[in-house]
Amino acid sequence: MPNTVRRPDDDRRRWEAQRRRQREEAERREQARTSRDRRQRTTQLERQSLMGPMDLPFLLLTLLLTGVGLVMVFSASFPSAYYETGDGTYYFKRQLIFAVLGLFAMVVMSRINYQRLRGASKLLLGFAVFLLVLVIVPKNPLAITNNNATRWLGIPGTSLQFQPSEIAKLAVVIYFADSISKKKDRMQTFRYGIAPYAVLLIVLAALVGIEPHLSGAILIMGAGAVMMLVGGIHWRWVGLAMGAAGLLLYLVLGVIGYNASRIEMWHNPWLDPQGAGYQLRQSLITIGSGGLWGVGLGKSRQKFLYLPEEHNDFIFAIVCEELGLIGATVIMLLFAALILRGFWIALHARDRFGSLMVVGVMTLVGLQTFLNIGVVTGLLPTTGISLPFFSYGGTALSIQLAEMGIVLSVSRQMKPTKAG
Repeated sequence: MPNTVRRPDDDRRRWEAQRRRQREEAERREQARTSRDRRQRTTQLERQSLMGPMDLPFLLLTLLLTGVGLVMVFSASFPSAYYETGDGTYYFKRQLIFAVLGLFAMVVMSRINYQRLRGASKLLLGFAVFLLVLVIVPKNPLAITNNNATRWLGIPGTSLQFQPSEIAKLAVVIYFADSISKKKDRMQTFRYGIAPYAVLLIVLAALVGIEPHLSGAILIMGAGAVMMLVGGIHWRWVGLAMGAAGLLLYLVLGVIGYNASRIEMWHNPWLDPQGAGYQLRQSLITIGSGGLWGVGLGKSRQKFLYLPEEHNDFIFAIVCEELGLIGATVIMLLFAALILRGFWIALHARDRFGSLMVVGVMTLVGLQTFLNIGVVTGLLPTTGISLPFFSYGGTALSIQLAEMGIVLSVSRQMKPTKAG
């Protein structure tokens, strides 16, 4: 047999292949170590951020408004609660229970990393659409009608009732924040920045408007539009949207005649003082009765079955009567401080998602506060819209406090700000 001769080239190739495998193995180990270190640093930063302090001014303002709201619910609802149930504290006790639940939800939400809400955005939006469809299904035994409006789901005659529109508002905020935060420059295009969000807002507003709940539709459209604007859409789309909204409002109110009597009574409630204009007329009398300093906490006269919805949509009129112009101004300043502080948190949020989410939440609070006070004072036509933290309504209060928890969660991860 011939002898096998080992060539130097073969030895060199084998040596180079072995070295290459060693280098590749070392690189894989280095990549694995780097990835592990990165995950550990990310987890550590996340834990540190979640251990950061809440924004104390925002927390105190939320607690203060909730506490004052509970006091006003107790004062405003006592006569009607006693007349209807024999227990003057009936509405107050129910509101207190939901306030405690809402505060618990606020604490829980403030301790959760708000980034986890990204994964729940689509699921929450789908659930909200399902509930909005369910509430308008004809002859649905779970749908509850009150004052010619079917806005509630639950068990009739019990406290297990809620408004799906409240869930829809929160769903829109979270979904829009998640989706818009990923698009950046594409938000300036019609295909990606306008069309999908406009279609979604129109569908949701239509579902809420069918109930009918005009103010709820306005809140959803308003919050979505502001988030789109902050998200980067061009100003020309804002102008077109405002023009389209104005035309739609003219068609609904002027041509179709929806709520025409409310518009007429808004212009002059004394045209029918005992009928369609009664509520606004009594609201204006209630506000005027308070004067500068008010008649005193708990001493309202109009709440003794003169003013309808005195502990609900028109509770601000009782605030004006009992606390006067000075007290009402302080309440409005507290709302203004809360809203401005919320937007300050949005400006200093760690990322685009958190910033957009806080903008949406605070837009809802600000717009709802403005609409309610505008309706109560006669600045706007009468429609069913509650005052945040004040009006009687357990579901709304609980969800509002949970939303404040989301804002506090974002504040825990704020960028460090310079003192002074």
